[in-house]
Amino acid sequence: MRALVVYESMYGNTAAVGEAIAASLRAQGFDAEGRLVSEIDPAETAEVDLLLVGGPTHVHGMSRASTRKAAASDEKNTFAATLEPGLREWLKRLPPGESRLAGAFDTRIDKPVILTGSAAKGIRRLLEAAGFQLVLNPECFLVSGENQLLAGELEHAEVWADAVGSATARAGVLVATP
Repeated sequence: MRALVVYESMYGNTAAVGEAIAASLRAQGFDAEGRLVSEIDPAETAEVDLLLVGGPTHVHGMSRASTRKAAASDEKNTFAATLEPGLREWLKRLPPGESRLAGAFDTRIDKPVILTGSAAKGIRRLLEAAGFQLVLNPECFLVSGENQLLAGELEHAEVWADAVGSATARAGVLVATP
């Protein structure tokens, strides 16, 4: 089964989570890869059985051009932030999901979601609008106020990917054993 983890990343946190998810899926027998949203045309997802999409939470939701630009110009940022396309624009160009499986995740500051919002909620809405079927509820991975992943979040990503793999199997999709 072919799985693709597509992510937008401003400070490298969402990229690290996305890569941990892809590695965990490979360990479960998936043909999985992680890619930055700027490195893949939405049309390339037509051959994917499982599409997982993640992004950072900015101003209560998915990033916008202005928030991506602010992150890219942050002197403390050592990651080459995604500028274009953003996930919002990329997701709107997806080919029809035709009930293929998908999942949504985000990174956000470690505060109640009522205060921070969640990019994963918007990602979920756009995936479902494109005809994808979510295997699990969206997942949030937490970062500090200094834009660093909290301890244990990469392990959290592996656990979530294991749950995605199990949910995919329950959906009747065959996965090769490693």
